Amino acid sequence: MSADSTILTPSQMAKAAEDAAFGKATSHQLKSFLLALTAGGYIALGFVFFTTSQVGADQLPYGMAKVVGGLVFSTGLALVVLTGAELFTSSTLTLTARASGRITTWQLLRNWVVVFVGNFVGALTVVALIFYGKVWEQASGGWAAVVLEVSLKKVHHDFLTAFVLGVLCNLMVCLAIWAAYSGRTTVDKVVAVTMPIALFVATGFEHSVANMFMVPLGILIRSSAGADLWATSGLDQAAYADLTWTSFLVDNLLPVTLGNIVGGGLMIGVLYWTIFHFLDRPGTALGQARVGTDRGGRARDIRDAA
Repeated sequence: MSADSTILTPSQMAKAAEDAAFGKATSHQLKSFLLALTAGGYIALGFVFFTTSQVGADQLPYGMAKVVGGLVFSTGLALVVLTGAELFTSSTLTLTARASGRITTWQLLRNWVVVFVGNFVGALTVVALIFYGKVWEQASGGWAAVVLEVSLKKVHHDFLTAFVLGVLCNLMVCLAIWAAYSGRTTVDKVVAVTMPIALFVATGFEHSVANMFMVPLGILIRSSAGADLWATSGLDQAAYADLTWTSFLVDNLLPVTLGNIVGGGLMIGVLYWTIFHFLDRPGTALGQARVGTDRGGRARDIRDAA
């Protein structure tokens, strides 16, 4: 493929992803934290958009309502990609740089912890803004009802279900990020991330950072909302007794985070590193098979030129 192509080839995408992973893991920790802070906020805002879209959506066919919610939620990841924010789920791809020996295990884990904490603080910041801005009171309590129902469902997953839904979610998130590396324009990148993200949200997969916003907001509404909310919305406060910090951290965030690491870091990052880095090294059978010559006798990558 010619050098002036508007998109990257698959092997070039793999190199770009590994370079980005190396940059994240070796960046100044304060910079990583601040970029993670913004990412947590952007994903939270995506869930704000999702929640608004679901108020009254029970009048639509189930699938259509969920697809609409997924499409609007993708705004959050589009903002992350376009601004260079650091999101824990996509930071699991730093396993590619570790597999290549470009970073140490300590650098990888340090980056994960800094980004995870930054995402959590960013998400909780938006929780506070939404709560004290009384956004949750909209639609006569209908907005809060969506938050409460979605949050309750999340903490009612058993450990294995939450883990597997976390795996499936980050398969889609990291595929979206990976695909975005191929783009050279804003439109390219937004289009690349929209449909994979819409798929995971519409189908109910579990995203650790998104849950850092939704479930704490549900907990705050359940414990702090006045009697007016319960009266106007027709909801029973006792029905949401399971919305506690313990249930969130143990029954949701822990298994979902582990699933996100497996789905994104291993099943996307390490898989594509194996395909495009390990198996394509000079001296391997696949690496030798992929190298040919063009009409001028110069070496070229056969698959990328196809």
